[in-house]
Amino acid sequence: MNIQLVPLHYVYLAFIILIVAVMVRRRDTTIICVTGIMTIGLLATETLSGSVAGIFSSFIYATKELLSTIFIISIIVAMSRVLIRTGINEVMVSPLTRFIHSPQVAYWGIGLIMMVVSLFFWPSPAVALVGAVLLPVAVRVGLPPIGAAIAMNLFGHGIALSGDYIIQGAPKLTADAAGIPVTSVMTASIPLVIVMGAVSTFTAFWMLRKEMKSGSTVQLNIPVPGQATTALSPAPASNSSTLSGDADVQRRSMPPRLQKVFALMIPLLFAVDVILMFVLKLQGGDATALIGGTAVLILIIVSLAAHRHTGSEKTTSYLIEGFQFGFKVFGPVIPIAAFFYLGDTAITELFNNPLPDGSHGIVNDLGVALAGLVPLNDTVGAITMTVTGAITGMDGSGFSGISLVGSIASMFAGSADSAPVLTALGQVAAIWVGGGTLIPWALIPAAAICGVSPFELARRNLKPVLLGLTVTTIVAIFLI
Repeated sequence: MNIQLVPLHYVYLAFIILIVAVMVRRRDTTIICVTGIMTIGLLATETLSGSVAGIFSSFIYATKELLSTIFIISIIVAMSRVLIRTGINEVMVSPLTRFIHSPQVAYWGIGLIMMVVSLFFWPSPAVALVGAVLLPVAVRVGLPPIGAAIAMNLFGHGIALSGDYIIQGAPKLTADAAGIPVTSVMTASIPLVIVMGAVSTFTAFWMLRKEMKSGSTVQLNIPVPGQATTALSPAPASNSSTLSGDADVQRRSMPPRLQKVFALMIPLLFAVDVILMFVLKLQGGDATALIGGTAVLILIIVSLAAHRHTGSEKTTSYLIEGFQFGFKVFGPVIPIAAFFYLGDTAITELFNNPLPDGSHGIVNDLGVALAGLVPLNDTVGAITMTVTGAITGMDGSGFSGISLVGSIASMFAGSADSAPVLTALGQVAAIWVGGGTLIPWALIPAAAICGVSPFELARRNLKPVLLGLTVTTIVAIFLI
């Protein structure tokens, strides 16, 4: 599989390295991303006007791609506002405190629940369900919001999505591309997913616990109204929710009996959503839409019950707060998402396909080029598949490049037995990097629900995920 690399590929790769280096130093990357977009636009259009216009066009493209995520986060936040201010949130989560009584239990409990829900409905709708109900409980028992975000992210976007054993979207794509049965890829991925999940989650937990014991704090630049920063330290028992931002907001009184009615009704409504997802086979965006619509109805009903004659105006006010939160969170992310989307199909749409014939997109071309530079044997093949999978995941979707990963795995496979292992390894690497554990805009749902910076969450995940990929690759070599 020969791929011709042009200057666009090398420039894009140089900016990726620069952006990652700046992220590691915890500096803002907006200017670098805009410079990268402009440079790529100049090479693609060979005109200054096309390059400058490409900046705005890429921002629009990224916003359209992220819009459904922005909306679900904004609506969940709006619903959370009214639940917290009316005291319903306190009543709703109080029974869970009997089971989640420590930060350790909260971390593993949230993670495991997130993993199970994500296996059936994929992580984005699962984040909304799990975060809305369990985050206040976790914060109450002392788990920092960043800890809850790490747990939801690694267990949902990592373990559940990389295996994808229920919906089977990922193994179907990789297996078809590799020309092998889906069941063989799924079977081969089981030990790899277990090793990857165990190493990354235990490492992240150990690092988090060490920081909590030392009392160190990390200020997270998340713009939550009424709450300037969130520190990485155990939250006091009186703290309600990271999403609330209600320390300076007057609570709205509601009769205890009515609070209990709503506290029972709301989980039941979301439970009905879960049943409908099963019955109607709703997944991904459809499942997210059902949860979002339910949250809007809850917001309206509770607002009317709490504010009566001014309920209509208050509903609008809560929605405005939610959307203000959503766009403040996504504002810093859109420029970097705009740059990385150019690595996939965006460059064809925005700059009239400046890539050579046979190209699969900048990122995928780089992955193929890497595979062509190494010898064809199983050991080197395993290492190459991990790196190739990670590179194809840099566009932030995790799924766009896994078909290519399957094709490359079939090239490196020295035997029929090694093909499923290499295919599964590339799938795991691509989804763990691009599916939502390292690329900042891909992990926004968990970060936003927990009120932490997506860039900080990506930085916290970096060591656990890289260690997990290293150990998983070594295990794969022994399995071949």
